[in-house]
Amino acid sequence: MAEIEFAGMTFKGGKMMVVLTALSTLGGALWAGFEFYKDYMDMKEIVQNIDVSQIEARNNEIEIKLEEAIAYTRDIKGSLRSDIDRIERVTDSTGNRVKTLQDDIDERLREVSKLTRETEKDVRDQMRNLEDRIEADMDKLDEELRETLQKALDNPLSDS
Repeated sequence: MAEIEFAGMTFKGGKMMVVLTALSTLGGALWAGFEFYKDYMDMKEIVQNIDVSQIEARNNEIEIKLEEAIAYTRDIKGSLRSDIDRIERVTDSTGNRVKTLQDDIDERLREVSKLTRETEKDVRDQMRNLEDRIEADMDKLDEELRETLQKALDNPLSDS
């Protein structure tokens, strides 16, 4: 079996493995500590080189642009609101005008329909009166013609 002697102590078998594991763990921890310290020092140097006034100036620029964007957005919102209100007013006005025109057209159509019915009635009445007069005139003419024919037949020698 393998033996290791260290500082007057002899290590065999399982103890040797424990010592090797402990030494490797201790070495890994020291290496990790060194890397952490190196990263810390690098970050410390970076933090010390940061220009706070430049960051503040950039933040102020961003805040100003953000405020301008908010103001511009509010202006757009107000403009859109006024445009929508104007469109609603125009739409309402147009709707009212269309309704008024529709009502006027409906009223005129009723008047035209009424006038057409009255005109049709007047034309029919005039046609009946004309038919009656023509018929009466025809009857009278027929009667006169019969009388004249009868007279002519009754007296063939007369010159009537």
